[in-house]
Amino acid sequence: MGSLVRTSTTVRMVAGLSAFSLLAACTPGQQEEQEQEGQTSSADAAPEAGAASTPLAQGAPEGLEEFYSQELTWSSCEGDFECASLTVPVDYEEPDGQTIDLALLRSAASGDTLGSLVVNPGGPGGSGVDYAKLSGMAVSSEVLEAYDVVGFDPRGVARSAPITCFEDEQMDEFLSSDPSPDDATEEEASEQLVEDFAQACEERAPDLLGHVSTVEAARDMDVLRAALGDEQLSYLGASYGTFLGTTYAALFPDRVGRMVLDGAIEPDLSGLEMGLGQAEGFERATRAYVEDCVAGGECPLGSDVESAMARIPAFLDELDAAPLPVEGDAASVLTEGWGMYGIIVAMYDENAWPVLSQAFEQAFAGDGTMLMYLANLYASRGSDGSYEGNGMQSIYAVNCLDRPASAEEEDLDSAAVEQQFEEVSPTWGRYLAGEGACGVWPVQATETVEDYSAPGADPILVIGTTRDPATPYEWAEGLADTLDSGVLLTYDGDGHTAYGRSNECIDDAVDAYLLEGTVPADGTTC
Repeated sequence: MGSLVRTSTTVRMVAGLSAFSLLAACTPGQQEEQEQEGQTSSADAAPEAGAASTPLAQGAPEGLEEFYSQELTWSSCEGDFECASLTVPVDYEEPDGQTIDLALLRSAASGDTLGSLVVNPGGPGGSGVDYAKLSGMAVSSEVLEAYDVVGFDPRGVARSAPITCFEDEQMDEFLSSDPSPDDATEEEASEQLVEDFAQACEERAPDLLGHVSTVEAARDMDVLRAALGDEQLSYLGASYGTFLGTTYAALFPDRVGRMVLDGAIEPDLSGLEMGLGQAEGFERATRAYVEDCVAGGECPLGSDVESAMARIPAFLDELDAAPLPVEGDAASVLTEGWGMYGIIVAMYDENAWPVLSQAFEQAFAGDGTMLMYLANLYASRGSDGSYEGNGMQSIYAVNCLDRPASAEEEDLDSAAVEQQFEEVSPTWGRYLAGEGACGVWPVQATETVEDYSAPGADPILVIGTTRDPATPYEWAEGLADTLDSGVLLTYDGDGHTAYGRSNECIDDAVDAYLLEGTVPADGTTC
């Protein structure tokens, strides 16, 4: 079924669930007094908030001077925000060829500005424009006062030449389809659907499809940095946004300013390794949810942890055999595919666990409505069957360029691979074992990165959450070790990402770094 990394925006939507009268606050933790002297990161002053950006084109790669020297024209949009567009080449090897415009949104600093803070919510496929609109949730009020928070929709995403392969009804069929085929007929149907999707992407975006890699998005970010008038890039990336930030640092280490990578992805992972890591991460997170459910009493899954864990895959098998009716949704029934997404999304934030328990209780009574509601949150889908943005489609376009199925992986015995996945995750392994669309993807990336160590970069803050389902904690450890200047900050807790949704210890450490350049001691745990 492909990667389960989702956007930070989705996580915050899950955390704010109120449709069923369940709002919960994050639990503050104990702050450990660990400080490190002498480490600072630079950030250069940008133009006054609200003024036109004055580009800094020094050091522009040969042939790209026109792009680096472009002046952004900001205009008021959507309330108090400002919007602009940035022109970039489709192919950086052919800068005189086709171009596309990237959508930008800026939340201007309310005080004296330190410059721009570029943000990305993850995905891949998440809208940075939408994330910047939620800047009041994404960063602290102190950071909002000090930075122009700038979001951009990466190439192929949302408002930036979006790659849309399937129409809404086709996407419903794609996502609701059987995620774990049981026989040859079901396997053939699943493979055909994946092939149809890949072919549709090639037909609808023939020129852009091979140019939406993370490397190219990172090159776009350097053009954006120059157009914003910043000598160095200050950046907050969540989830997949950490891989985008890491790639930027690898390509432009001397232009890294204050960079926060939250919910980190280890950059050298193959598609198989990423799938295995997520399978283990979601199993760990699911067990944490079940333990909490059982400890609270009257858990609909069972009275002990092991039987409750076993009830989840058994329930999905029941959905496979007999989908549940759904009220008020174009889908009409909750299939195994929709049910899987509805359960998975609640693992992204522990505040959604009570909602999931209610959804299970309702489903066991024969009604799939609440689980469908949760699945819609995962897919950014409305109950009328319409999708907000193209995130569920562009995620494949980017991932299949970044981590194509290797020849070695294609030669692996599928039964052995599935067994390996089920060993690390009895609950989710069977769903994550397939290579998905990347096994038949029609194009390859034109550029890759060989070394992600980013030598010479200013200190880069890497944040990992110990029971993060989508980006397992081990990936944060791996990224911090990979980066020459990586500094690891750990949140001992549940859910996906940490800044703004965990505790004061994490928030204070990130704010001190962004606002003052104070870097926490490597290995600090909150």
